[in-house]
Amino acid sequence: MQKFYKSSLAKTIAASALLAASSAANADVIVLDFEGVGNSAAINEFYNGGTDSQGNSGVDYDISFGSNSLGLIDGDAGGSGNFANEPSADTVLFFLTGTAILNYTPGFDTGFSFFYSSSTAAQVFVYDGLNATGNVLATLDLSAQFSDNCVGDPNGQFCNWTAVGATFAGTALSIDFGGTVNQTAYDDVTFGSAVAGENPGEIPEPAGYALLALGLGLLAKSRKRKS
Repeated sequence: MQKFYKSSLAKTIAASALLAASSAANADVIVLDFEGVGNSAAINEFYNGGTDSQGNSGVDYDISFGSNSLGLIDGDAGGSGNFANEPSADTVLFFLTGTAILNYTPGFDTGFSFFYSSSTAAQVFVYDGLNATGNVLATLDLSAQFSDNCVGDPNGQFCNWTAVGATFAGTALSIDFGGTVNQTAYDDVTFGSAVAGENPGEIPEPAGYALLALGLGLLAKSRKRKS
């Protein structure tokens, strides 16, 4: 009987954890960290059910990149990227030449954000039409900060990363990075939030404490029943 009650208690706590996680998570937030994209590979359909130019595939988010979009891996990790202190792991987004447009066919709302390292001041535009058409829903301003106050990882000139984001009304279908080609790198590109790199799968700290309190409460009741 004692064993059965412990099992029921564990199941109750586990169920509560799942409930807290599902209520705290925002399923509409997507973060692209570009890990898995090949070094100097065109990203292409890596996030659209296809592959990059080297045959690597990622999660299908219905997000499509042009052929001039590149994944670059940090030189310290064996790639050709001239950067350091990247926000997540080893791979970043870079546009080499020409147009630099990203299409998100299903559309997204609320906000858009990313980390960047740039050698030039520039702007990134959020549009409500595909291929950078329609209305501009948001404009994100970038400064030339790539080498400012760098610490830590010593190798790589693009070593300062800044988070930038914007909220907007309406539904966005595309992003134009065109003014930043060959000058700017990006990481943790985030759709549905103005907070760059926000992880919708993490339970916020208050929810975590509430869950802990629930578990302790159930444990206390269990001990009273035993006594």
